[in-house]
Amino acid sequence: MTVLGAGPERLLSVAPSPAFWVAVVAYTAASAMLLVVLAGQQRLRSATIAMVAVAFVAHGIDIGWRGTLHVHPAQSVREAIGFLSFIVTGGYLLASTRYRLTLGGVVVMPVSLVLLLLARLTPAGEATDLSALGKIHISLATIGVGVFALASALSAIYLVEERALKRKKFDTLAFKDKGAPLEALDKLSQRLIWVGFPIFTVALVLGAIWVGKLGESLDRLEYPLAAVTWVAYALLLVARAVYGWRGKRAARLTLIGFAAALAVLAIYLARRMVG
Repeated sequence: MTVLGAGPERLLSVAPSPAFWVAVVAYTAASAMLLVVLAGQQRLRSATIAMVAVAFVAHGIDIGWRGTLHVHPAQSVREAIGFLSFIVTGGYLLASTRYRLTLGGVVVMPVSLVLLLLARLTPAGEATDLSALGKIHISLATIGVGVFALASALSAIYLVEERALKRKKFDTLAFKDKGAPLEALDKLSQRLIWVGFPIFTVALVLGAIWVGKLGESLDRLEYPLAAVTWVAYALLLVARAVYGWRGKRAARLTLIGFAAALAVLAIYLARRMVG
């Protein structure tokens, strides 16, 4: 992941589409409905998932509409954050076809909403005319981080449920949800990391090549943090394969790696907003 700071720049400002506002309303409604389902109104679950699907479709239409205006999802950090939100929502929808992940949705939907709002309503700043290499790098990095985000959400649910089980608090929301069992959460998180890691690795390699072509230095804070993300997930995969790490330790390392990735995104967004 690299900073978009070199090359000819122009102010990029595109008004939000009608689909964006539909997505915002649907994300907000889905967030509230998930809380109601988690509180025990399971009969609303199908309608809630349908509302999540409405948000996802409207979000996709918004991305497509911006594409007709020649605004690529990797055009800037803001656009990449909007695309990240779209990936996370789609991943949650896909996972929900197999597991009842209401608790995860309570976390994922507000996060997707906030990311979308940041992507569309924060100051545009200066946008760089990216090369094909830059767009591929940002696209892959965004997809990789999106997959890590889903794995991290599952890891967070695992830690909540594991702690409740250990303390024998079976009346907690985590258990009332009757979601995926701990073993399933652990395995699904592992599979997601196996998917995201090679994508993120390729993104880092392409990013390093891109930085070299731009003549930028690698001593900025975001580059070591991106490396921390890669190292954390590399260690996790090795620890799982060689030392049999499972459960709580793996979940914590997953969250550490994602925290570093979030820090990188935050730095990029801050730079673009003031740059």
